[in-house]
Amino acid sequence: MTAPSGARPDEERLAALVRAHDRWRGRDVFNLLPSENALSATARKYLASDLAGRYTLPIEVEREGETLANSYTGTRYTDEIEAIGNAAAARLFHGRFATVRPLSGHIAALSALVPLLPPKSRLLAIQPDEGGYDGYAPGFIPAVFGYTVRPLPAAGPGHRVETEAAVSAIQRERPNAVVLGQSFFLFPYPLKEIAEAAHGIDALVFYDASHVLGLVAGGEFQDPLREGADVLYGSTHKSFPGPQGGVLVTEREDLFRQIDPALVWRIFDNAHWNRIAALTQTLLELERFGRDYARTIVENSQALGRSLSSLGLPLVAEAEGFTRSHQLHLDPARLRAAHGIGPAALARRLEKQRLLIDLVARIGTAEATRLGLTPAEMPRLAELLVRGGLKRERVGAEVLAWRRTYRGLRFT
Repeated sequence: MTAPSGARPDEERLAALVRAHDRWRGRDVFNLLPSENALSATARKYLASDLAGRYTLPIEVEREGETLANSYTGTRYTDEIEAIGNAAAARLFHGRFATVRPLSGHIAALSALVPLLPPKSRLLAIQPDEGGYDGYAPGFIPAVFGYTVRPLPAAGPGHRVETEAAVSAIQRERPNAVVLGQSFFLFPYPLKEIAEAAHGIDALVFYDASHVLGLVAGGEFQDPLREGADVLYGSTHKSFPGPQGGVLVTEREDLFRQIDPALVWRIFDNAHWNRIAALTQTLLELERFGRDYARTIVENSQALGRSLSSLGLPLVAEAEGFTRSHQLHLDPARLRAAHGIGPAALARRLEKQRLLIDLVARIGTAEATRLGLTPAEMPRLAELLVRGGLKRERVGAEVLAWRRTYRGLRFT
């Protein structure tokens, strides 16, 4: 990417920064952040297409006595792109109704909660200090819409939700809805039992699959809608290798008839059509390759966990096999006790050696799997993490040479 002819210094600097970023993140590091992934070349091409600048308003409106399906002309192709994406999402996640319009996972959550739950509704959600998503904490989404939120217990190594504790909380709190989903997400839920308890008091079950969406798509983690969730939604750029954005799916027509009309002019007014095209491409790719991809992600996570643990890097949930997802969690207390360093400092140390983990003690395998790494490579990756992070060796050149051998993306 070069600056246009006659560009001003800021434009030249911008072009240089974008080039540097593309080289750094696309060729020079191993990205082990659990909240990111890599798009296929085709999906990236759609993001940069003419769709990026187009604006439509797909909603029925009355104007001068005429019912209009859209306020704009020129939408013959965007309408069909959206229809393909919605149908693919419904198939992949085993629902009947879907929308690919939400602009993020957070917006997808609002797209479900706001139309279906009146103000002053009671929610059960996992607390942030037990691995939950901060957006469901009392000061955030609940505060904006007048919801009361109570804790759904998630305890022990890996913040697991146990059946008896969850059912007891539902029966005691009698919420209008149970919101499942975590930022620290290692293990599936006892969803069938949770859904039975919630439906027994006429409560809805929302499943925020943001972190595990790619695993759900591949049938590897759990099958939320078939196991009892009323609405599935999430972001599309974590274990799901799509563009930043969101998706929402349900089996229930009565719920979707409340959700879909409430999106435009309430949650958002326009959809980003280049993103929808890229998301649709990724949905179609996962219909073909998602099962092998999801299985390899989990195999890589478990293999990396075993190797890191054997080399002295403390992880949670060792007795449970470390994980059933794309995430591994460092044990901060044991890390400090054994090595005198916390997760954030460890992450900054590793970044200098071209190994990216996040600052809050999580390691992810989704993008490494996308590059083609398999369980056979996990011992080498673990060794580099330990040498660069705990032993403070300068392994950056070794990481770079190895990373440069992975020149493309793959699913298996």
